[in-house]
Amino acid sequence: MAYFDYASGCPVDRRVIDAMIPYMIDVIGNPSSVHSMGLKARSALDEARGKILRLIGTEDGEIIFTSGATEANNLAIIGFGMRNRGKGKHIISSSIEHMSVINSCKVLQKNGFDVTYIPVDRNGIVRVDELEESIREDTILITVQHANNEIGTIQPVEEIGEIAREKGIVFHVDATASLGKINVNADRMNADMITLSSNDIYGPRGVGGLFIRKGVRVQPIIVGGGQEKGYRSGTENVPGIVGFGVAAEITEKEYREEAKREEKLRDEIIRRMLEIEDTYLNGHPELRLPNNVNVRFSYIEGESLVLSLDMEGIYASTASACTSKTLQPSHVLMACGLKHEEAHGSLLFTLGKETTEKDVDRLMEVLPMVVEKLRKMSPLYKKKKGG
Repeated sequence: MAYFDYASGCPVDRRVIDAMIPYMIDVIGNPSSVHSMGLKARSALDEARGKILRLIGTEDGEIIFTSGATEANNLAIIGFGMRNRGKGKHIISSSIEHMSVINSCKVLQKNGFDVTYIPVDRNGIVRVDELEESIREDTILITVQHANNEIGTIQPVEEIGEIAREKGIVFHVDATASLGKINVNADRMNADMITLSSNDIYGPRGVGGLFIRKGVRVQPIIVGGGQEKGYRSGTENVPGIVGFGVAAEITEKEYREEAKREEKLRDEIIRRMLEIEDTYLNGHPELRLPNNVNVRFSYIEGESLVLSLDMEGIYASTASACTSKTLQPSHVLMACGLKHEEAHGSLLFTLGKETTEKDVDRLMEVLPMVVEKLRKMSPLYKKKKGG
């Protein structure tokens, strides 16, 4: 097996699993209970919050635990918008955000908000000049991802954060794809809210978090008993949150060296893939995540490539797992100016801790043969060759 789909799902670090087990078996108290068992659970949650805050380089705020990054994005955008609609109803985002951001913005639009989607250049970089020009007196929120989960392009969030801070606008950053790959520093980015994901740093699935800076007011979107400081009701997933905290602690110590290792493998894959005829890199050639390779192969369908590679024990993706269920081309690639057929012929390879040089060699042994085979069946390729 050669797994190149870490952006869709990561294995849980064994050290994380070991830390979680006692909270599944021994420390079974509800964090809201006042007895000693409940207080142990509450202490574990607080400890995890501290570890995650250290990872994102700030003490000026809270971590609110959620069921994942999608819920965190919903809370940040819908929760903030509805809580602050008396101050204004204009939001700025980008055209290549994750669908949980885009659909949260659509919810606000149905509630009378106006959303401006800033275009990107061909490499997927948000046009900061157009973003600044789009700011209005009633703009209350700017939400831009730190790095794109499909094409890996890293956004100029520090520059955007400076603009937002200067204009007195709250700035939300979706750091799902970037956390654990590059430095995520809340204070340096001037970020008022940051979306975080556990599994993307080798923690358990079904856990995420939203950093909310002190002074930022957000309305809950899940109501009940008022857990998570009133922002997110429901009994907390203590084992999962403990695992998230330990994953953050491990990430803080190890991600820099791991990123260097993955970047070397990434560059080797890109170099060898681009030697295949009519193959092109999607996303920025330099300002990209160290584990991301997004390439388009002309004249063939990405789905056919994925299935053909799967038969050889190699796992990749055509787009993010959250959008691959639709038959529509990637909105990210389309926003970068690709044609429908170019977007459909794109493939995403994402690397992780267990990716080896042997995996890369296996991929590059199989991929050229698969591409050649599929192109021979393509009428577009036959037409190009005069067949």
